Order: sequence, then C-alpha cells, then structure tokens
Amino acid sequence: MLDQPQSDASDHLDDHPNPILALDAVTKTFPGVKALSEVSLQLFPGRVTALVGENGAGKSTVVKILTGIYQADAGTILVDGNEQKFPTAQAAAAAGVTAIHQETVLFDELSVAENIFLGHAPRNTFGLIDTAQMITRAGEILESIGANVDPTHLLKELGIANKHMVAIARALSIDARVVIMDEPTAALSHKEIQELYELVEGLKKQGKAILFISHKFDEIFRIADRYTVFRDGQFVGAGEISEVSEAELVKMMVGRDVSQIFPKRDRKIGDDVLVVKDYCHSTEFADISFSLQRGEILGFYGLVGAGRSEFMQALFGITRPTSGTVEIEGQTVVIRSPADAVANGIVYVPEDRGRQGAIAALPIFQNVSLPSLGRTSHKGFLRMAEEFKLAREYSERLDLRAASLDTHVGNLSGGNQQKVVIAKWLATQPKAIILDEPTKGIDIGSKAAVHEFMTELAAQGLAVIMVSSEIPEILGMSDRAIVMREGRMVAELQGKDLTPETLVRHAAGIEAS
Repeated sequence: MLDQPQSDASDHLDDHPNPILALDAVTKTFPGVKALSEVSLQLFPGRVTALVGENGAGKSTVVKILTGIYQADAGTILVDGNEQKFPTAQAAAAAGVTAIHQETVLFDELSVAENIFLGHAPRNTFGLIDTAQMITRAGEILESIGANVDPTHLLKELGIANKHMVAIARALSIDARVVIMDEPTAALSHKEIQELYELVEGLKKQGKAILFISHKFDEIFRIADRYTVFRDGQFVGAGEISEVSEAELVKMMVGRDVSQIFPKRDRKIGDDVLVVKDYCHSTEFADISFSLQRGEILGFYGLVGAGRSEFMQALFGITRPTSGTVEIEGQTVVIRSPADAVANGIVYVPEDRGRQGAIAALPIFQNVSLPSLGRTSHKGFLRMAEEFKLAREYSERLDLRAASLDTHVGNLSGGNQQKVVIAKWLATQPKAIILDEPTKGIDIGSKAAVHEFMTELAAQGLAVIMVSSEIPEILGMSDRAIVMREGRMVAELQGKDLTPETLVRHAAGIEAS
C-alpha cells in the first residue's frame, strides 16, 4: 500500500492547500535551557509530516506545546489560519489535536470502552455516564481502525497488540483533525508495524494531518510525505520527503556529514581479559563459552528470545547461573552480585536504561558517582566536589549535553540518558564493559557518537561486549560476532564469514542452501 504513489495525500492537499495547524516563531525556555527558539512547523490535511532531529532537538517540547502540556513563551499556534491558545490538554483536544505516545497509560481492570473514553465519556441528560452510547462509539472507533476487539471486554483479557490498538482508539476518540505519533512503533512487532502503516493510510484518506516522530529512517522514508528538521531547538528546514536523501537529512540534523556511522580505528587486539566456560541457567541459556580480548569489540546477535540479555545479566550477577566459570585476566572469579562483577572489572549498561540504568530523580553528578562512592568519599563522608569532578570528567569525554551537572537525569533526552549510564560505569575504570542495545531509541547523530566512543574505548584497551539487534551495527562495529538462538550459541563469525545472510541464517535456524 505505502509503496504506491500517494495520490490520496496529493488530492487532499489540492483541496486544502493551507495547513490545518501551524507553529510560527514559537519559543520555549526552561531554567538554563532554550528548548525552542522561534521554530516553525506546518501540518497539512491528508499528509504525514515527519519531525526529524537528534535527541534534545526540541521534538518532545513541540509535542507538549501542541497538546497543551506546555505553553509557549513566544510565537503563535494557528488552526485553520486563526491564532489559538492551548492553555490545557483539554483545550488542545477541543481543537482536534491528539497524540499517540510510545507509552500510553491504560487500566487493566477497566473495560476497553472505559479505557477509550476515560475522562471524556458521553453523558445522558442526567449528567451520568451513558454506558450504552460509550460502548457503541468505542466499537465504531475500533472498527474504523481495523481492530477486532470487543469494547465490553476487560483490558487485561487482551494481548499486547490489541492493547496498543485500544491506546490508538483512545487517542482518536476525541474526533481529532491532527494526530501526533511519537515513536509509535518502538514496542511493536513487525506485523503490528505493518498494521500501523495501514492505519496511517486510513487516517490520511480521512483528511487528518499527521505528525510522525521516529528515529528510524526506513519508517520516515516509507510513511512520510513531508519532513521538518529541528537542530538544537531551532528550525533547520522543511520540504517534500521525495526531494531529500537520507544523507541530506542526516546532515541537516547534526550540522555535519556523518560519513562514518561505524568508525574504524587502528587498535591492537591483546590478551584474554574475560573467559567464560560452560555457563548455564536452568531456563534461560545453556553451554555459553567464549573469550574476550583486550581492545576487542565482540558482538552478540540473535532474535527476540534468544537469551542474550538474560546471559549478560547473569554474567553481571543480576541472576545466578546454575553452572559455569568466569576468568578475569587468567584468574577464576565468583560473581554472585553486581557488586562482585564491578569489583572484578565487569560493568553492564542495560537495554532498559529508564528502569535499570539510571535514577531519573537524581542529578547527573550523583548518577555518575553512584558506583564509585569509595573514590568520592573520605572517612564515610561524601565529598561533593569530588563527585562533581568525577562526573565532569566522564560527561565531557562522552560529550553529554545538559544545562549543568545538577540537571535531573529524567529531564534529559534519551541519548543523553544513555551517556549518563555509560559514564557512571566507565568511572569505575572497568576491564570489560557490556553494552546491551547501546543505541536503541537514539537518533542517528547520537548513534555515531556512541559508536565513536565505543571505538575509542577499545583503542584504549577496554574489552567490549556489544549486544545488538541491528545487523548494520553488528557488521559495522564487531571484530567478531556470536549468534545465539533459543538460549544457545549457534555460531561465531568474523571476517568474510560475517555477513547479513550468515547472521540471519544462524539466528533463524535456516539451513544453508
């Protein structure tokens, strides 16, 4: 469907040449940070506009202004050419603006219809909730987006895919004219992503203006009709997606050519730092054996459920293996906890940085110094100056962007949160670092920066394990790659044997033809 010429969108645009919604010279400042500086944005009926930019470019701030969560300090919001104010989320909804977020709060113990109309349920003449009308309208919305879901069922009875459709139906329950999709595919399977694409096509045919925010360039070039680029809170450019290349978009995003997303640097592969023998877990993985050398980047690839993260968590002491041994620089060590792992020079940057990697409510300097309190305290008392010194050193090495080291981690962009997590573990001066999906959910400019830093770490002699589901990342960064399937190692590849075909074949269990 989406590969065909997008005549529907063009027809809508010809009928309605003016944007439904526009931002004109909008500025928003927070203490110490100008999040937006006189930015512009236009959303047209029947067209998808991709909002593109690095983490921290101002995309999330725009979404919150459009949905009434934030109010602009200067500039105007225009709806059908008329100036409007969105002092509340209700005001934005009344103007026909709705958002489908990456994570939408739903309630398992409520029915599907109750979740869809929570907070704005239809009422009868007595002011009471009209349950019958609510169920009918919920069914109509679900049918319009192709969701085969009974509106009377409890949410907890649904699978993940159908819960996501309920979240979409909830966003559309206000009869929106403008639909904002903020990283909508982040938690979806391939099949669910295709269904979302079909939904977007349906919304375009209805004449809705769609703002699509994604870090995935393949999605942007498949689904978008137009693009708008922000950089460092400023408007950089806009135009037709058919008239721009991926390389041009990247240059607009980062202000420079990113010719080396996967930088190569001469480095010496040294002796064994980490040797794992016959590592087993009763339910998650079995018979994992490999060695990791100083200065090496060792990739781990596999499909969902292959057991990669579960193995890494056991290696870091989060869970207990049932058997197996670990050697660090020739010495057998016992790892019963993360503290044991850190003490022996192994650190782990988890995939879920929000829950496992950082403490959002603490400032940057305390997050970075947390595993290194022995270095920043004296006779049991913390020395804040030492904490700041340590945090500043590693924040600068990673080019972490924040107003100050006092900034709470929860207020940082995803890419900068990742840098905080990496900084805190590097501050422990490890011998081996495990990076679990190190560039998941961050933009292409930040990916290049993380890859550059990984290469630098390896060049300095650190041994690096990189778990990734992205084939280009495995191919571009790994000296060797281990493929896992169903909790077991099924291949170890390097050189000419390390290709997209061999990775996929081993990961999926496909016999060579």
